[in-house]
Amino acid sequence: MGKLLKVFVVFGTRPETIKLSPLITELKNYSDLETTVCILRQQPKLVGQSLALFGINSDFEMAFPFGNAGLLSPSIFKKISSVFSVAWGLFRFVQLIRKKRPDLVLVQGDTSTALLVALLTCHFKISIGHIEAGLRTYNKYSPFPEEINRKLISAIADIHFAPTAGAKENLLKEGVKESDIFVTGNTVMDAVRLISGYQQKIEKGKAINDFFQDAYGFDLSDTNKKMIFFTTHRRESFGGEMESIMRAVKMIADKYKNVFIVYPMHPNPNVVKIAHAILNGTPRIFFIDSVEYDKYIFLLKKANFVITDSGGLQEEISFFGKPTIVVRNVTERPEGLEGGNLILAGTKMDKIFNYASRLIDDKSFYSSMAKKHTLFGDGFSSKRIADYIFSYLAKSR
Repeated sequence: MGKLLKVFVVFGTRPETIKLSPLITELKNYSDLETTVCILRQQPKLVGQSLALFGINSDFEMAFPFGNAGLLSPSIFKKISSVFSVAWGLFRFVQLIRKKRPDLVLVQGDTSTALLVALLTCHFKISIGHIEAGLRTYNKYSPFPEEINRKLISAIADIHFAPTAGAKENLLKEGVKESDIFVTGNTVMDAVRLISGYQQKIEKGKAINDFFQDAYGFDLSDTNKKMIFFTTHRRESFGGEMESIMRAVKMIADKYKNVFIVYPMHPNPNVVKIAHAILNGTPRIFFIDSVEYDKYIFLLKKANFVITDSGGLQEEISFFGKPTIVVRNVTERPEGLEGGNLILAGTKMDKIFNYASRLIDDKSFYSSMAKKHTLFGDGFSSKRIADYIFSYLAKSR
């Protein structure tokens, strides 16, 4: 037996946690791999909840208040204190990398955390694996800053785990060697499969429904009403475009008495201000807190359809085949359009409202979009990635 192979998995947000947790579980099945979970705490509470759901413990944690509650906060005091916290967190991470010298560092997706980790890792000439590589809109300001982040990570990474054939083609066009790309499917589909199966196995649905009824006053078991799941948070939509999206949602709630809308409002002040100004007091629109991933998946199961500008949700919803109105002008996930359950509606109020009305009123139109598909993955991507990583690192022994 040769030396013990070391893999660092580094992340800091809830979406990264959800997409990486199934992979961490698979990596830990290899006795010849030392898998270290390192968290730069950008969303500490949400990351902790998600790790607990998957039964994973962190090995190292560093403060990293990079978001709207930290460096991007409107509060000068928070900005100043966050500068020191981020600097200290990055210093500790550099010291950890220097001391442990992993053989491979894994980052996921397109967060600023992932980009910073990739940059720092590169300076130590340590191999970098990029999970969910190759997504592109070719508009650097949409989504912002994600499109910039993932293109820069692609320029640094050594192994590109592309979720789809389309993502692989994007990387090839940019000059990435084919031998450095491995098409895997998206690991978020593993997470959806695992959590959905867990709920069915222990018949947890009633308990979750009771939670929402007690906490927020809506009943997901009422078959006489249709639930629309709604999210919006994209920075490029702040201002007039987000107002247009919110007004379309309000029009839906005002017109259709048999519909209620569940909205986990993003905490960004730019979102909160618009949401309260337009949606407050509208009957049958329920603002909810960010909930644990199993409750979130339960909402997707129960939704009649979805209105969103989220990227990850476009993938997750394919598991359930629910029609989804994407309130963006471009998407880096064209597979959802190909699969038939997504409509790219843009951000115009009338267009969003008209699509929603058709889904509510026209059964044949609804049926034409209610399609499950596996274009984003079959739910077993993490095993493929783990096997590839072990094989890749074993060659370096």
